[in-house]
Amino acid sequence: MKRATSRSKEASHERIVDAAARAIRRSGYNGTGVADIMKEAGLTHGGFYAHFDSREAMLAEAADRAGGDAVAEMQRITASMPPQQALQAMIQAYLSKEHVEAIETGCATAALCSEMPRQAPEVRRAATRRIKEMIDLVSRQSPDWGQPIAHERALVTIATMVGALALARAVDDAKLSDALRKSVLKHLAPSKN
Repeated sequence: MKRATSRSKEASHERIVDAAARAIRRSGYNGTGVADIMKEAGLTHGGFYAHFDSREAMLAEAADRAGGDAVAEMQRITASMPPQQALQAMIQAYLSKEHVEAIETGCATAALCSEMPRQAPEVRRAATRRIKEMIDLVSRQSPDWGQPIAHERALVTIATMVGALALARAVDDAKLSDALRKSVLKHLAPSKN
């Protein structure tokens, strides 16, 4: 009986974190309330503190989950490609029109970057860890991997990708959004056609 209760609590916790990870990308950290998250997870507001000590603790787990989802997607893409094509495939997927439109399930860094400086240390720590993982993943795709230049290129690549995605989502002009994506794709992942 105790094991079933523990599994049920773990399942509820996962639903809360999943709902919060979607909500922070959709509405931002400040637009994400505990009551709304609990409702989206199908739970009562009163049960929140059985899972988290604070709203910040939930946001930290949500940031970790959302960032982990992005890293896992990029790892899946790189694993499915020959090594010499992995980085280009990753950049193309990241800067795809589909990813621009997938705010709720897409890259948390692009969705939340401007809010990060005002978040609690544990939220920033979780997001930073996932950003470092993305930088490392990009660095490992470089033919110069292991050399300082590979890390520097990865920093530029990630900063450019995140900035382009954030801007492509920010504008209300579809042509400008596409132009932002396509120009960055042209420079970071030129077609071999």
